[in-house]
Order: sequence, then structure tokens, then C-alpha cells
Amino acid sequence: MLDLERLRALHSVATYGSVSAAADVLHVTTSAVSQQLAKLERETGQKLLERNGRGVRLTDAAELLVGHAEKILSLVEQAQADLEAHRGSVVGQLTLAAFPTAVRGLMPQALRRLRAEHPDLRVLVREEDPLHSMPLVLRGDLDMAVVQDWNNEPLPLPEGLHKGAICDDVADVALPAGHPLAGRDSVDLKELAGDPWISSVPDSICCDWLLRTLRAVDSEPRIEHMAYEFATQLALVAAGIGNAILPRLGRCDVPPDVAVVPLAEPLTRRVYAVWREEAARRPAIRAAVTALRAGVPDSAVRAA
Repeated sequence: MLDLERLRALHSVATYGSVSAAADVLHVTTSAVSQQLAKLERETGQKLLERNGRGVRLTDAAELLVGHAEKILSLVEQAQADLEAHRGSVVGQLTLAAFPTAVRGLMPQALRRLRAEHPDLRVLVREEDPLHSMPLVLRGDLDMAVVQDWNNEPLPLPEGLHKGAICDDVADVALPAGHPLAGRDSVDLKELAGDPWISSVPDSICCDWLLRTLRAVDSEPRIEHMAYEFATQLALVAAGIGNAILPRLGRCDVPPDVAVVPLAEPLTRRVYAVWREEAARRPAIRAAVTALRAGVPDSAVRAA
């Protein structure tokens, strides 16, 4: 009989492209993964990996086995979810990722509630950009992710994932206190065309969205500085070297040299949780969504 953990090791090598990458994902040593694969080769009587330069490649037998392994692992997850649902208890472990402002603005309250109401549930949280976290949920490396999209640019939901809305979050523009529009009650993005901007780092959902949003009102936005944390962006705005878009969820203290001005045409992002279809019946998933919704601060609007 094929061993489940050995199939998981082979599936991880196929998914991530190397033994070392699979070991990182499985939180074991490369030696442990190699031993699992060697035992699987003995079990099947087939060569599964071949040298390919400095790495490895899967043989035809391995590719065939990986296809079955994916179905088997999915069925195992579904069985575990069904057992949890049948028992009705919120137990076990839940691995969850969220983008930075959600980690700061939602997670502390949600984790406190989960710990108080479901002490037998262990929740592991990591900070991750939605562009990276959704594939990790789809592959089974995470149980759930808290992600975002904007009213002017929805985020496609990959097939095989479910989602549940958590809240709506409004964004304002942060201007240096000496900016000519800093004293306004509201400002139109078109009035800021040609200004220098401060953005999140490249290849993040916030940076990509800001570029497309500003291009809609300006030929080519001047993104002159990039920083991942909003606190760092605000420090740069306070120095008078650019503007930034500032969502209200998880907003840190605003320096005195920064003016936060609402936009005349509001930019709103929808925050929601995503999980795999196979895990939809897990009580832990439902409990986490409930806790996240209950922890929404007054600056955001809870999902209906």
C-alpha cells in the first residue's frame, strides 16, 4: 500500500520544483524528503526522480503517480473536513495568511475571540500578499487567506476556492501638510495628476492596483519611492516627497506633517476570506470567518 506522507513528499517536489523547496514547505529537512522518495521508489519498484543539471526532474512514472496523489490528498482533506463537520467541534489546526493591514487591523481581535471561544483550535498566522497567498491556499499549503480587491479592479477567484466577505474598507489620500490641496474636504485624483507618489513594493497587489488607478487619470504616474509598510510610506509623505493612498483598516498613527483627505469618488476595497472547496464544511473555517467579521473596526463596514 502506498504511504500517504511519501505521496505528499512527491507531490510537493512536483509542485515546487525541487527537493529543497518541498522540504521548506513540509517543514522538514531535505534529507527527510529524499528518504521518503527513496522509500516510495522501493514501494513502487519505479524510478521517480532523475538528475537534471543541478536539480531533478520527475520521470514518467512519477508524473503518473503525482496525478493520483493530488486526487488522494484532496480526498483525505475532504474526509477530515467531513469528520470535523460530523463531530461539530472547532478543533485541530488552522493555517491562515493575511495581507499586512489585515494582520494589524483584524487579526488581533479575531485571534482573541477564537482563543476564548475555541480553546482546542490552534491558529497559525503569517503575513502574505494576496497574489502569493491565494495560490498557497489552492495548493493546500494554507487553509485560509484573507485577501482584498478594489471596487475598480476585482481580484479573480481561482476555480476550486470559496470566499466569504469580511468588510469593506475605504481609502483616503495622504498628502504632505504643505501640499496646496491639504486643507480640502475632499480631493479628486485628477487634481493630483503629475504629483510624485509613494507606493508599496513591486509585484504586490497594492502597487499594481495603484499604477492602474493613477494611469486612469494621468498618462504615466510618477512612482518615485516604494515601501511595503504604510507607516514607512507615511513617514515619506511627512517628509514632503510624495503622496500615498491610505486605506483605513489597520491605519497606524498619522504624523502631524501629513494631511489625510477623503477622495471625492471613494476608492473602496472588499476584504474577504478564501478557502478550498474541500474544506468548506470544516467548523474551524466557519468559526474563523465569524471571528474575523466580529473583529471589524469602526473604520470599516462589516459585510452583510
